[in-house]
Amino acid sequence: MKTKLITLALTGVLFVQACKENKTPTAKVSSDPPSVVTEAVAQRIDSTLKKFVDTGNIAGVSALIFEKDKEVYFNAFGYADREARKPMARNTIVQIYSMTKPVTGTALMTLYEQGKFELDDPLSKFAPEFADMMVYEGEDASGNPILSEPHRPISIRDITRHTAGFAVPGDGPLGRMVREADALNRNNTLAQMAEKMGKLPLQFQPGTQWLYGPCVDVQAFLVERISGVPYQAYVREHVLDKLDMGDTRYFIPEEDRGRFAALYRRQGEGVLERDTLTYDNYLKKWPLTRGGSGLTSTLDDYMRFARMLVNGGHLDSATVLQPETVGLMATNHLPDSVTERHFLPSKGQVGFGIDFAVRIAPPATTDENNGVVGEFFWDGAASTLFWVDPVNELTAVLFVQLFPYDPIGLHRGFREAIYGPVKSGN
Repeated sequence: MKTKLITLALTGVLFVQACKENKTPTAKVSSDPPSVVTEAVAQRIDSTLKKFVDTGNIAGVSALIFEKDKEVYFNAFGYADREARKPMARNTIVQIYSMTKPVTGTALMTLYEQGKFELDDPLSKFAPEFADMMVYEGEDASGNPILSEPHRPISIRDITRHTAGFAVPGDGPLGRMVREADALNRNNTLAQMAEKMGKLPLQFQPGTQWLYGPCVDVQAFLVERISGVPYQAYVREHVLDKLDMGDTRYFIPEEDRGRFAALYRRQGEGVLERDTLTYDNYLKKWPLTRGGSGLTSTLDDYMRFARMLVNGGHLDSATVLQPETVGLMATNHLPDSVTERHFLPSKGQVGFGIDFAVRIAPPATTDENNGVVGEFFWDGAASTLFWVDPVNELTAVLFVQLFPYDPIGLHRGFREAIYGPVKSGN
């Protein structure tokens, strides 16, 4: 299974590497694809982003694009802090929320390369906290939960593709149990988080559904458990410092807080309210270093991460992963039998790899976001976005601080400014 997945995964990554090395690619092409970001495209991006600021629907936005290892676009519009009249800048620090997840997946896969685990190993092999999981089936007449044995253990592959079955907070009986356990309270350590999660029932049988939740937080715990090193220290040494990502952190020191962007909640057309709830998450060193959220970053920092991926795991003199591993991460791991997929279909014609959505077909309708087959990407709750386009050797990072998640079509507008509108009949 592992060999088959790697073979499938290498289509995009090895094709790009073959072109770089002037080798004959496996697919027939007449020439290298033309540049995507021309001067006209750059002007179109400027116009698109500026319009979102001018309408008052975002306070500020910035974007950075590399193509064929060269910077082809950067600009910033509006304010990082509207009340202080502080402009959005290249070195502005933002909350990236779930764009933390691919960083965590990368850290985990460095241990995979060391032979520390296989993707289909049971999670409980390394984390006995998850050895006795049960599946929630409802409640009996007395209001007691009805539980059943799982058909199989949670695998490590499950926690990399959101098919583990971990329940999420909600209004139903199981959702209330999750809320009361409060496993993701930032005063917990990763070990305490895992202990609390291991005592909760699963929402569904492992491997049968895709449900976005705490899987990547469990990945961070697994990195810590397998390596014997605190997660924050491990990801710093094996990913962030290797890529010179010094501004990508869980904690912002006082001397850098002047660069920290404010976050805004959109209340209606052109109406923004400054958020006051999340700011202090990054001004104190909390015990919980989540794998699924919690990092801050800058455009240039996160672009270095994206460029490492498009280069097959290396950047400049640093090697973080091997090309085969990046290819494996960028391969769809969801079988067709997984039909319940939470919000994933809203991302378009995608599957899911190891902490990335993977585009497996062109947009089916003109309402979908544009993108290239083979692209892998993810985004964050504050409407940030990045993607890796191996076909065009293009990486893009879009930073904004907006709740709720992209209610204004910013991502669609940005993508169409780069690739053009989705053509009818795709």
